[in-house]
Amino acid sequence: MILRPTYLEKLDQLRDKQIIKVLTGVRRSGKSTLLELYQNKLLKEGVQPEQIQVFNFEDWGLTDLTDYQKLYEYINERLVHNKMNYIFIDEIQNVSHFEKAVDSLFIKKNVDLYITGSNAFMLSGELVTLLSGRYIEIPVYPFSFKEFIETEKNLSKSEALAHYLDRGGFPFATELKDNNTYLSYVQGIINTVLIKDILSRMQRGNATLLEAIAAFLTDASGSLINTNKITNTLMSNKLKTTNMTVISYLEKLVNSYLFYQCSRYDIAGKKYLQVNNKYYPVDPALRRALLGQKRPNMGSRLEGIVYLELKRRGYEVYVGRLGNKEIDFVAVKDGVREYYQVSLSLQDEKTYQREITPFLAIKDNYRKILLTQDPGNYNDNGIEQKNVIDWLLD
Repeated sequence: MILRPTYLEKLDQLRDKQIIKVLTGVRRSGKSTLLELYQNKLLKEGVQPEQIQVFNFEDWGLTDLTDYQKLYEYINERLVHNKMNYIFIDEIQNVSHFEKAVDSLFIKKNVDLYITGSNAFMLSGELVTLLSGRYIEIPVYPFSFKEFIETEKNLSKSEALAHYLDRGGFPFATELKDNNTYLSYVQGIINTVLIKDILSRMQRGNATLLEAIAAFLTDASGSLINTNKITNTLMSNKLKTTNMTVISYLEKLVNSYLFYQCSRYDIAGKKYLQVNNKYYPVDPALRRALLGQKRPNMGSRLEGIVYLELKRRGYEVYVGRLGNKEIDFVAVKDGVREYYQVSLSLQDEKTYQREITPFLAIKDNYRKILLTQDPGNYNDNGIEQKNVIDWLLD
């Protein structure tokens, strides 16, 4: 089992603090396993079993507790007085009005509360209003390359990267060596998200249309797109839709954590742009599951894992615009910016000049980093060129 120490350390930093720990992320990204690992850590450190209560609302055996009042009463009756109680609630969005139960538990001084959810709607509406300032979100992603390579110790680093770009990092999927079994598992994740997390929450939903939009986003990963382009493509494929329907489905795909929207940022004007975004799938595995054996654009796939790695490292990430030039990523953390360009190789001089030209137009002194699969690390007039494998494993 991969221990994922970054997440465990984050939970440990927040332990016993009066703030709700909310783990969010796509289904099967490892949220439940993280909570299980943390429970084991608590037991090893002397917490007694009766101080821990665990609920997973994907378990139909807990149907009676999906009413928030019954859930609260059940937990409250079993609290150990004069000791800290650790409450873990998995897939809490399946509890009606769960925010009321969470708020009532939060105000107790002897309750340390951990919850997970697979849909961003749980962090909207009443939850935000009722619990504003009382929770901290911890995004959980499928395995990073650094975590993935721990499962493929028989491969070289470059072989492992090729494998990762193809098969992705859903934790359980890394244990499935048979290609057909692996593919069925990933398709099952996608179908569950599309049907259970999206369509089941809509009065009238079109599964064929939703999957077609998901496939379009996967194929167009790394390209600037707008809703008109998606709508026209779908219509040309004999799928009736409208711009408003596409916008609604895009929002739901992002809220289910299956895709991430990367908005544009005007570097010179220091403002965010509202049109023409990029979308990246949560994991490279989505490509084969949604597009089959269609020939991949390896550059865009590499760009996608760099985007997700920046998100894992806590950056806000945008597409940079400077006049008619584009910077792959503007990454912002703690008020400090970094600029990234991603390319398979820069050994061709024309390619190198194309990639550094946008960097040369930037007038500030923030870091400018070129990530490629070329060996070695270089620094040319303040522009850092790094091997992407070294950077991913840093």
